[in-house]
Amino acid sequence: MFRTMLLTLLFLAVPVAAKPADPKAVVNELLAADLTFSVEAAKAADPVAGISAMLDKDVVMPSPKGHAIGRDAVVALFRENPSYKEGIVSWSPVRGGISADGTQGFTYGFLTVSGGDPARRDRKYLSYWIKRPEGWRVVAYRQQVRQPGEVSKDMIAPSVPAAGVEPVADHALIAANQASLAAAEKSFSDHAQKVGLRTAFHDFGREDAMNMYGGSGFAVGLDAVVAGFKEEGPATIHWGTERSFAASSGDLGVSIGTIRSNDPAKNEAFPFFTVWRRDGPDKPWRYIAE
Repeated sequence: MFRTMLLTLLFLAVPVAAKPADPKAVVNELLAADLTFSVEAAKAADPVAGISAMLDKDVVMPSPKGHAIGRDAVVALFRENPSYKEGIVSWSPVRGGISADGTQGFTYGFLTVSGGDPARRDRKYLSYWIKRPEGWRVVAYRQQVRQPGEVSKDMIAPSVPAAGVEPVADHALIAANQASLAAAEKSFSDHAQKVGLRTAFHDFGREDAMNMYGGSGFAVGLDAVVAGFKEEGPATIHWGTERSFAASSGDLGVSIGTIRSNDPAKNEAFPFFTVWRRDGPDKPWRYIAE
């Protein structure tokens, strides 16, 4: 009897290793969270309250004024926006992606606001998420008014790793992942100085990359992304990372920075963020959404 009790106690004392989450299940969870925030936003007292519920305290959002950093600053920007003075906001994703450790991900899709200038009501969005103790929250966010035209709102196959891994709370590892991501962003910019933007965007993008800036929908696929660039010789702009988030699994991250003119006389600065993926910690980073 004593031996049985001792074995039982020993068994209980040894922690059971948790299985890595199924990436497909986790990306579906993220997409569901995105949709749930949209449903709840439609019930909110005003559109700013509706959209701000999903924002993390450390959220960053580019704007004509530069990056708004922190939830309060982002909310203040929305409060200033004429489109967010009244009405409701709603959105739905068309694609999601997830890190192998299941802690970070991205979604992008279509958004509509019911107030303000009718020509600015239909939009596109890109969100980068981190799974906090309270649930999924957005740490990088951008909207783009889309041009008129029909778009497909069919779901695109998600971007998922081949297998899941356990997340680790290793700050040194995460810092190393962020540093390698910043190095990739700098290499991207340096490469553009030599070969031009079109070639650089081709060389540093994934085959399933997305660009949201032009048109009524998204440019999806590397050929579609680079089709919008002209062959104009070496780039006249450069950029780099000022802050970033990266998963402990080292396969997904977001680089946040500013694009500047190579001409010091031009006081031009354009904030940006880019979502990057790689197939493993020993593989090269390539952008997947920007």
